[in-house]
Amino acid sequence: MNRKVLKFEIDLDFVLIAITTSLKDYRICYYINKCLNFNFTRTDDLQLDNHINGSAMLFSFYKYSWETTETDFYFIGNKGTEGYLVPEMRSADYFIMIKNYIDDDDLDGIISGLNKIPEIVAAVKIDPKKIKSRENLLF
Repeated sequence: MNRKVLKFEIDLDFVLIAITTSLKDYRICYYINKCLNFNFTRTDDLQLDNHINGSAMLFSFYKYSWETTETDFYFIGNKGTEGYLVPEMRSADYFIMIKNYIDDDDLDGIISGLNKIPEIVAAVKIDPKKIKSRENLLF
């Protein structure tokens, strides 16, 4: 009997920026909006089903879009009600996920702009393929 192996690879076509800060989500979004001319607005919390005890974990969730390039920005809290969105990156407090196309120069400008905000300790680009719990970032 012949066997066929089906390989399934998740398409991770987004850019991920990890942010470390001591501020609450609404305060850091205020500074990002002010310094980078963004307009993050709060939406319903991101729900992630927890397979351990069956309850849903909630994470703070903000959204902003560039209308001209159809680029979507999502500001997501890493620490939720029941645990971490990305448990292997406990030092990151928040993530900015950028979906659809973004130019490398624009991305570098955003990262350097984030690092210029005094309240942000560090903002670095993360490769989503190297994260073990990358399935949590698919929504």
